[in-house]
Amino acid sequence: MTDLGVAVVVEDDEDVRNLVEAVLSQAGFEVHSAAGGREGVDVVRARDASVVTLDVGLPDIDGFEVLRRIRQFSDAYVVMLTARTDELDTLTAFHTGADDFLAKPFRPRELRARVGAMMRRPRQDLGAADGSAMDPGAAAAPAASQSPVLHHNGLDLNPETRSVSVDGVAVSLTRSEFDLLQALLKGAGAVRSKTELVRVVRGDYYRADAYISESDERAVEVHIGNLRRKLGEDPVQPRWLQTVRGVGYRLSPAR
Repeated sequence: MTDLGVAVVVEDDEDVRNLVEAVLSQAGFEVHSAAGGREGVDVVRARDASVVTLDVGLPDIDGFEVLRRIRQFSDAYVVMLTARTDELDTLTAFHTGADDFLAKPFRPRELRARVGAMMRRPRQDLGAADGSAMDPGAAAAPAASQSPVLHHNGLDLNPETRSVSVDGVAVSLTRSEFDLLQALLKGAGAVRSKTELVRVVRGDYYRADAYISESDERAVEVHIGNLRRKLGEDPVQPRWLQTVRGVGYRLSPAR
């Protein structure tokens, strides 16, 4: 296995499959592929994939169902690919657990850049959330050292362990949800526009001059909705995340 780990390409179009395989191999992954959805699930499971590219329109079961099955056992980064440009597909992909969504035809450099950005921003360390991955010597650290943990209304976010808890109970978030929450906590009540938050989700692929579409902003709305659900947010009296209509989001006032 290479340093980057295993990538699995689930794609029934042979030309597209060969292209994606080449892009990921050149990026440094050990690449395996499948032409169907059921086979793809089996390959992802058997190879313990780090990254999966997943076509929406597969011959046996569609990519959304494949993703649901993968999410039952894997936290791999998943980029969904589709020839359709329906916004509903994008929203369904993010609701189901995709990390990114790319329309065909796509530029190989764009796919490589997006995968690279995801890999540079690791997922939440679930072991650290319950203390199992904590350094046993951490309790002996000098009292003068400043804690990196962000606190707000009973919510604690640790950027170093990428862990989140609410009233002492660990909450499991995706990479995008964690990064959005961290950005809003750091904003300390300042309004963050949807355009800004798209760049938070997309990472360094989205430069300051990059075009951001309505679909990109709708994806942020989906991520915020999922984040609220996982935190147990009251939509009437939000404890953490307030919507600023027509602009974006900000942190709720301290209580």
